[in-house]
Amino acid sequence: LLTGLGVTAIGLACLGSAHAYGFALASRALWLIGYRFAFICVFTAMAVGTPEKYRSRTMGFLGAMAALASVIGAPFGTRLAEWVGWRGGIFGFAVIALIGGALFAALYRPAATGSAPAKGSHGHAFTLGSLAALRNPVMWGLILLGLVNMGGYSATFFVPYAVESVFGLNARASAAIISSSYLFAIFLNLAVGWLCDRYSRWNIMVVLAALLIPASFAVLSHDLLVFRIGIVLVVSLGHAATNQIYAICGSVLTRAEIGTGMGIVGLGSGIFGYLGPQMLGYLRDSTGGFTAGWLFVAVAAVISLADLLLLRTWSSRARAAEPVAI
Repeated sequence: LLTGLGVTAIGLACLGSAHAYGFALASRALWLIGYRFAFICVFTAMAVGTPEKYRSRTMGFLGAMAALASVIGAPFGTRLAEWVGWRGGIFGFAVIALIGGALFAALYRPAATGSAPAKGSHGHAFTLGSLAALRNPVMWGLILLGLVNMGGYSATFFVPYAVESVFGLNARASAAIISSSYLFAIFLNLAVGWLCDRYSRWNIMVVLAALLIPASFAVLSHDLLVFRIGIVLVVSLGHAATNQIYAICGSVLTRAEIGTGMGIVGLGSGIFGYLGPQMLGYLRDSTGGFTAGWLFVAVAAVISLADLLLLRTWSSRARAAEPVAI
């Protein structure tokens, strides 16, 4: 995690000092490589350092803080750019990455490493002995659950264009929609985390995925209020569900395999975080509108719901066949 934050800071510093497009693009890539390393390590640290009965609340709190960062990050960066220029704003984020690394190094104490299965409660997930992450079928099913937040990724990129082309509104209006989405995500992450620790994670995830389907269709509306509500739900539901995927991963695997599992889950979010905006852009260019793209997002929500139902069924059967519970 510290290495990832260090690489992130270096990438940001290089970007802030770039004077050629190629160097700026390479700096951006370096920044994101460091970010993805740190991102996976944060979830791993949270999973191995938190008792099972609090794991979903921990992931929900982490998600709430990430949503808060999304709400305040852009205005903060803009304000820095007004004071010291855009390069100063980028350097400011590099300094923040270093501060975060210093805080983590000072406060985090890793638990003793062991290979015993992570014990669970409330029937959340299951373990199959000491099955390795790469051989665990549940982990590969969790990759497909990256679809659950594909709409949220896509909306963040394309809401400004949709708001302008469909409703004739400016960038400030689109920023308000995205900002309100992440504001709602703060509270939803906390609520979903509490519910997942109290009840079955699988069942709560099924509810979230089911709610995403009508929310995705609501984005097709030409009524501004319905559109706003749809975007808020697509972004916040996907954001909250994604954090609980990592909680499930932490419960399915042994402590020694959690890091590998988090990387597998991160692979899914990375794939669909790339595929969603690309497909919406392609469909927008091909059709001249956003209807096909939002329908694509709705289909993704349906597939994620089907995947969750299959994983829940398989989980129940495996739990009934083995004495190890989650």
